[in-house]
Amino acid sequence: MIPFSVLDLSPITQGAAPADAFRNSRDLAQHVERWGYHRYWLAEHHNMPGIASAATSVVIGHVAAGTKSIRVGSGGIMLPNHSPLVIAEQFGTLESLFPGRIDLGLGRAPGTDMLTARALRRNMEESADRFPQDVMELKRYFEPPQPGQRIRAVPGAGLKVPIWLLGSSLFSAEFAAMIGAPFAFASHFAPEMLMDALQIYRSRFEPSEVLEKPYAMVGMSLFAADTEEAGRRIFTSAQQQFVNLRRGTPGPLPPPVDNIADHASPMELANVQRALACAFVGTAETIAPRLRAFIEQTKADEVMISGQIFDHAARLRSFEIGAQVRDRLAAEAKAA
Repeated sequence: MIPFSVLDLSPITQGAAPADAFRNSRDLAQHVERWGYHRYWLAEHHNMPGIASAATSVVIGHVAAGTKSIRVGSGGIMLPNHSPLVIAEQFGTLESLFPGRIDLGLGRAPGTDMLTARALRRNMEESADRFPQDVMELKRYFEPPQPGQRIRAVPGAGLKVPIWLLGSSLFSAEFAAMIGAPFAFASHFAPEMLMDALQIYRSRFEPSEVLEKPYAMVGMSLFAADTEEAGRRIFTSAQQQFVNLRRGTPGPLPPPVDNIADHASPMELANVQRALACAFVGTAETIAPRLRAFIEQTKADEVMISGQIFDHAARLRSFEIGAQVRDRLAAEAKAA
């Protein structure tokens, strides 16, 4: 069975504080490590009242320090917001502290609204256009220093931190193929171009020193519970959060509701359904065949699971069920 991994937005729930989100993230990481998940990634977002992982590299260190073996990384660092040298130093530091466990996933979106992006980037046009050059510069900082090299990442040089390209469109798929990097597609919130992106990535892939053949990870959301009704109910928090974001009123992750139709218009719910088409909701029995079909359709090398769930205990249970589904599918594949 392919590896299952976790994408955490470190959600701030209504009535809670970022400190609570950080404690919950670390606790979730400790649980999924025991349940056999492969990696645990955190996402960079800014000026989002419901997401605590803005200082992504700091939270990665917090999670890595609380775990023992699971890989920990970014899903992703929005590189145009940063100097490549600074990111090389940050992830060189993380790799030095937690050797062999750190991943660096890179995206080119701002991870926020345009006003906040301008506060982060200062020069929007140059930052966005330089993404490929910045990725290559960052890669060089992780190589062994060359004679006469005047600028080095300390720490970072020679550590060869694994770099992933992330995307929700075709650009990063093509770029990842060109440089022979592993590729992760954000189908957990933008599924429309998933299959096209995977086809481009695989058909145009050029082997590199780090990867001989394509390696594609696909995103999905999981809202699993012991009953179908409970699964649908915990899903309503993510649905409300998505609607609020589209309305321009982002906020903390709201508690679940009994009927989502009372909180959003039919058009809003249709938009949610399209955006969250890769959300798997229900029990292990109903999720397993859908997930099997999703993996077979995408031919994914790895699945990354997110889950914006209000109650922490329910969130833990959802990822526990995810591990049970993984093991069930592995047993079925072995028997076949």
